[in-house]
Amino acid sequence: MSVTLEDNKRTAIAVKLADMKATQNLLIANEKSLIAACPDREITNRLEGFLRDDQKNLGIIDTVIVQYGIKAEPKSTMHEEFEEVSKMMQDSDLSLFDKVAKHELLKHTQAMAGVLVHKAGQVVGADIAVAIAPLNAVNFENRGHEEQLKGIMESLSTMELTGKPSDSGLWSRVQDTIAALSGIAGSIISRNDHEITICDLIRLDHTKVFALLSQIKTTDNPEKLEEYFGQVYQDLSAHAAAEEEVIYPIVRPYYNDIQSLYDEQAKMKQTLEQIKTMNCEDTVAFKAAVELLAADVTAHIKEEEDEMFPRINGSFGDEQQKQLATDFKTAKSKIQDQRLVSASR
Repeated sequence: MSVTLEDNKRTAIAVKLADMKATQNLLIANEKSLIAACPDREITNRLEGFLRDDQKNLGIIDTVIVQYGIKAEPKSTMHEEFEEVSKMMQDSDLSLFDKVAKHELLKHTQAMAGVLVHKAGQVVGADIAVAIAPLNAVNFENRGHEEQLKGIMESLSTMELTGKPSDSGLWSRVQDTIAALSGIAGSIISRNDHEITICDLIRLDHTKVFALLSQIKTTDNPEKLEEYFGQVYQDLSAHAAAEEEVIYPIVRPYYNDIQSLYDEQAKMKQTLEQIKTMNCEDTVAFKAAVELLAADVTAHIKEEEDEMFPRINGSFGDEQQKQLATDFKTAKSKIQDQRLVSASR
């Protein structure tokens, strides 16, 4: 069977995530340019806040892409569109209002892209909804930025037309709108990428694979079985390789039974390769083999979360855990990049 995951729906979401990462980098570049050009200190302070948020959100988008497990390139048209926006930001003939208006439109585009990915993930698979959950925080923050940018545009337009600042109640109205959005979005994930520890990241992988195995259990459609197992294969392979490269060697001095985790993953990899050779059309045999894999994965996950996690939490400080999370994410990302290169050949 194929494990290249050429499923159009999943690939389309991967492209949209790549578009979001490219757009996020452009937002950051725009904000640096606007800060340099703006003479109003209050507006500059708000733009500097956006910049800090957007730099943090770039990290969250990176995390989501790695958790999603499928890499893609942005749409070919993105480069030309971004060059046009970059030139506009450097155009001395355009007013600051015009530049902020363009930035607000780009921020709206990013917010809608996040909503689209969220909704598409809910439709395509529960495992995708798990992987992209951190985007909720980015989506909500973009909505708040939009409201503040509208306030900035009102202030700039008033100044440009009358030479006088807008009324003092402007920013309180903006804050009221953001507060109302906060009330609506009570279920949004608020943790940012800088707070994601290594145990958080590994647990996200575990939750995602459980969702995939559950989806396999509830379908007899051969195409769906191939799609879901293809994702299981890629996710578990990347997860195991990253753990063995980054996590297990570091944890070994604090966990006497670490070899059992290596052994369990060796068995899991062997089972993955065996299932990969099976025909999904024989749904009974295929699902029976996946059920045996699921039992081994469940036992392995239980040992990591019950035994390894406490040792990580007890032996490493916050900064060390965050560095482990970064190294783990980087290792997984390299594996996914290699797959993307291989698939494009």
